Amino acid sequence: MHPMERLRYVARATGADPAAIASETATSLGMFANDPAGLVTVCRRMLAKHPTAGALWWLSSKVLASVDPMETAWECAEALRDDPTPGILAAELSDGAVITVLGWPPLVGNSLGRRGDLSVRVLDVYGEGSGLVGRLRSVDIHAEDVMADGLGGAVRTSDLVVLEAQAFGPTDFAGVSGSLAAVAVAKVQGVPVWLVAGVGRGLPQPLWDEVADAAVTDEPWLDEVEVVTFDLVDAVISPAGRQSVAEVISGIDCPVAAELVKGKSGRQGLSG
Repeated sequence: MHPMERLRYVARATGADPAAIASETATSLGMFANDPAGLVTVCRRMLAKHPTAGALWWLSSKVLASVDPMETAWECAEALRDDPTPGILAAELSDGAVITVLGWPPLVGNSLGRRGDLSVRVLDVYGEGSGLVGRLRSVDIHAEDVMADGLGGAVRTSDLVVLEAQAFGPTDFAGVSGSLAAVAVAKVQGVPVWLVAGVGRGLPQPLWDEVADAAVTDEPWLDEVEVVTFDLVDAVISPAGRQSVAEVISGIDCPVAAELVKGKSGRQGLSG
């Protein structure tokens, strides 16, 4: 497939793993090695299609701020593909734990498949939860498909709530819709909350503001992504291990490419 056609295909993808989108984008940027203006345009257009994909913001900003954009793009793609976070989460989970998750979070789902001793309650967000339940049951992991109205009971009787961040900034994170309700119930019931934040999810304030603005609409009850304060999170599982919220925030090292924060009017979707 021609690189431009691949980019159009990725831009049109809906419901795909944001990290996979970023990785696919990175491998297609080589055609713009001698076209800095074209590189900026493509990054803006991809972000217009996937405005809450933290890994894509991370990739775009690192590439545009680099003296060697193509080498940086390949390094980012490799880092996303080799993300150690699922393995770290699998090692940190207690034996026989009862866990509640939302939908089918890619990194969390990858991790749970490695632990046959767990009991998993999966809240069926946007019809994805049943898919994860089927996947876990296929490898002999006890998993229950829980409808939205069962959120309170599932969280209250769990040992741990595990959420996944699409992106996070200095004070908040973006998670699948339902995350706020899950962590609020967990806080009231004294159930710990872990946030899984893989490679490229941490963004500095200017980039995080762009994600947060895109996540919130005039009809928040219809949003697929919502912003949740870090005040409700007990620990973060990152590529560096199990960390406190303060440690993870202090480790945000993504540069800010000014070309990406000049306003939404310049970010148009890929045509075709």
